[in-house]
Amino acid sequence: MSWLSRLLGGSPKTERKTQRLDYLNEALVLERQGDYDAALTSYRLALRDQPNDLKVLQNMAIAFSRTGRLDEALRAYRKALDIDPLLSGAHYGLAFLLLKRGDPDGATRHLQAFLSHPPTGEEADRWVRSEEHTSELQSLAYLVCRLLLEKK
Repeated sequence: MSWLSRLLGGSPKTERKTQRLDYLNEALVLERQGDYDAALTSYRLALRDQPNDLKVLQNMAIAFSRTGRLDEALRAYRKALDIDPLLSGAHYGLAFLLLKRGDPDGATRHLQAFLSHPPTGEEADRWVRSEEHTSELQSLAYLVCRLLLEKK
């Protein structure tokens, strides 16, 4: 915040919030451009001001996944779930990553948590329309069916 802005009554809190939103928006733009490493840097800057921001944590996890940093993605999703245990997107992301890691039991637990509290409204529409998510859900559904058949 500039000294002139403070003199005219500007609020440092407002500027910090705007700056955090700029980091988040910057990261989203960088992700769309395929620059995941730069996006992760922007997400880290956003988390500096708001360490428990669920949107930032989930987007970081996605960026980590896309760059092959699965351990870091798992940590970001788990931190988000520590903050909000019903966060459907984090359960979905964990289910998919655990499936990739060969942990079908863990994947099933998180898929069940996702399905018991599915996203609603605009967020749900976005998930349903996304081909990538549809493909991932089909993989997870296949896993669940396979597990149920094995248990019989």
